[in-house]
Amino acid sequence: MGYSDQRFDVNLSILFTELPLLERPAAAAAAGFTAVELWWPWIETPTPAQAELDALKKALDDAGTRLVGLNFYAGALPGPDRGALSVPGEESDRFRANIEVAADFAASVGCKALNALYGNRVEGADPQVQDALALENLVLAARAADRVGAILLIEALNKPESPLYPLVSAPSAIEVVDKVNAATGLGNAKFLLDIYHLSMNGEDVSQVIEAYADKTGHVQIADNPGRGAPGTGSLPLEALLDQLAKAGYDGWVGLEYKAADAAASFEWLPAEARAAR
Repeated sequence: MGYSDQRFDVNLSILFTELPLLERPAAAAAAGFTAVELWWPWIETPTPAQAELDALKKALDDAGTRLVGLNFYAGALPGPDRGALSVPGEESDRFRANIEVAADFAASVGCKALNALYGNRVEGADPQVQDALALENLVLAARAADRVGAILLIEALNKPESPLYPLVSAPSAIEVVDKVNAATGLGNAKFLLDIYHLSMNGEDVSQVIEAYADKTGHVQIADNPGRGAPGTGSLPLEALLDQLAKAGYDGWVGLEYKAADAAASFEWLPAEARAAR
């Protein structure tokens, strides 16, 4: 067991961000990785020009990197927003406009996981109205994901850094996963288990893994405190990933940590363990 037995991918929306988007896949490949993931790269638009989508596909293909995770449009992320799908009005409309665009792009690059960030609570909006809108939009997203053979991911964030985001515990995210699956009958909504966020919320990550490994569709890691590379904080990341593997999780583990120098930050992972298997 250990890090060498995991399937890692690099999140190009948090690592290698000193480079233009289209140069990041090659940078990840140069560091030895063959799998990557992204937040929605076009913060300002849910419907970028086809030429922009084609250019990103070409950059991924040229680098020999596979996109294994993609966020739907999520507003200004990084920034103040944490998704758009539960935000009434224009943002919800933008999310809906993005659903088929994101699903089609995922299909074009063989990406099998689409992450739908729930969105913040909005002052003056009834939380029940927001939750009803969220379910409506998540059902549409789940169907689009299913159409391209992908899963829909629901992520719990952490309250200290995302105080307006309502899903700040594993059970709160699992509740939404279950509601979406009940509404669609497709069973393709899954939990995005982000060890850093759960740790920031004070949850017992080991217990979360025990309870929800079977509903987990994707995993992300960063150490805590600091959201740095494994070994920069105090989380037993290697042991937790071993526990996930023993519980039957064999999916991707996204490296979603901060590093001033991304290429130098991978020393914790042997070079021969970086290429996807």
